[in-house]
Amino acid sequence: MGLREALTDDDTIEPLPALAVELLHALEAPPRLAAHLRAVHHVAHRLTEELAGEAMSFDGAAVLFGAATHDIGKVRHPEELEQPGHLHEPAGYELLLSYGVPHELARFAGSHGSSWLTPDPPTEDLVVSLADKVWKGARVTGLEQRVLERLPGEEWDAFLRLDNILGPIAGQADRLLAFQFRHPVRIV
Repeated sequence: MGLREALTDDDTIEPLPALAVELLHALEAPPRLAAHLRAVHHVAHRLTEELAGEAMSFDGAAVLFGAATHDIGKVRHPEELEQPGHLHEPAGYELLLSYGVPHELARFAGSHGSSWLTPDPPTEDLVVSLADKVWKGARVTGLEQRVLERLPGEEWDAFLRLDNILGPIAGQADRLLAFQFRHPVRIV
């Protein structure tokens, strides 16, 4: 399977925005990277719908673009598709800037791994980071707490509402992981 299949396989997973698809083709991205970006974007799509319904204020289009491109620096550091690393973050930010993507959108590629740890991260950064964790079933208490701080209402009620959103999404992890791993890291 190649890049085209990773971008179009499984019509139950949200397609990436046109600009993200164009960038992945121009960069000859590994199919596994495209599949991963689709999986995280798919979850971000669901999160933007659910959290907007909770009266949480954020730029949904920025979240979706950020999720669709957050790991794009892995085209420069493909070893990070199979092992942990952070070299892809500044590489992705610079790569997006070089393709004319404005800082306000390119920043997600450089900050998705740690922006939620900063004192007052933008809500959009929190949602992209959350999508990048929960797509594979990971529940990160500290990150979820930061998101809770942005939800209206009493803390306990907000916790229950967020848990009711994240539980079913995390429950799709096996399906999304299987989708990602169907696509090779490299074409031989």
